[in-house]
Amino acid sequence: MSDNKLIEMSYLRWITLFMVSGTLLCCALPILLVTLGFGAVVASVNYNIPGFIFLAEHKVWTLTIAALILMALAWIIWRPNQHCPAEPRLADLCNKSKKLNKRIFWLSLTIWFIGFFSSYLLLPLRNLLDL
Repeated sequence: MSDNKLIEMSYLRWITLFMVSGTLLCCALPILLVTLGFGAVVASVNYNIPGFIFLAEHKVWTLTIAALILMALAWIIWRPNQHCPAEPRLADLCNKSKKLNKRIFWLSLTIWFIGFFSSYLLLPLRNLLDL
């Protein structure tokens, strides 16, 4: 794997983590804060940082784009015929990069699932349990 490909993968994993964190901010964090009784904090944050309102209003797009980026990262991490170079320094860098990519992927996927769960599954599940 060349140094340029490692740099490209580095950018993609951080972009993925950044995009998926948007799903946590738009969908899961406000619900958690309101549940804990911090509704005024949510109102204050939404008033002072209007980007959160944009993410919440467009949560379908936010979650969909984040899911597509996650799929692209998963394909890059687990695509077939990947080989690390034979040179020891580059092989070590390649293996460390693969391990870090997998960790960031699973962290990003967890964040995305929390956002998806709190946006689309939490209320129907609550209504089902109230029956």
